Amino acid sequence: MHSWTHRLLAAATTAALLLIATCAAASALDAFHVHSVEAQAHVTKINQFRKQINGNDKVTLTFTVSANLESLFTWNTKQVFVFVTAEYENSKNSLNQVSLWDRVIPDKEHASVQVEVKSKYPLIDQGSSLRGKKVQLVLHWHVMPNAGRMMRGKMPLSEFSLPDTYTS
Repeated sequence: MHSWTHRLLAAATTAALLLIATCAAASALDAFHVHSVEAQAHVTKINQFRKQINGNDKVTLTFTVSANLESLFTWNTKQVFVFVTAEYENSKNSLNQVSLWDRVIPDKEHASVQVEVKSKYPLIDQGSSLRGKKVQLVLHWHVMPNAGRMMRGKMPLSEFSLPDTYTS
């Protein structure tokens, strides 16, 4: 006959194995979930476009973001981190990404986003290569599950051109 400590250890081991199996199943089932994110964004105003003292270009924008992120939520979703980046090319890099706005979506009830925002973070380029540049707004999301691996995705939204001259 086993002592009470052996029985307690066996019960704890069985419970841990069941928990691991449940987490693995949840993670595997999320891999089959299909997302259908609908979103759009448009720049409504270029607030400021200037050259900083150190020679870098700095742009602040006002833009609208409209997104329906409800399809990202499953029973295993803890929260979704969503952000908008400005992407462009220059002579130094084939892809430059600058985050302009971000938000944490805690649940499905808050997954419909419709905001007009002044860029939370300015678009700053190391150098003076932003004049006349085409810039694309891209929506990114990171789905943070309760158990399993984090999934991410992105969607190009709109494109705009910066002016050829600086503004104040």
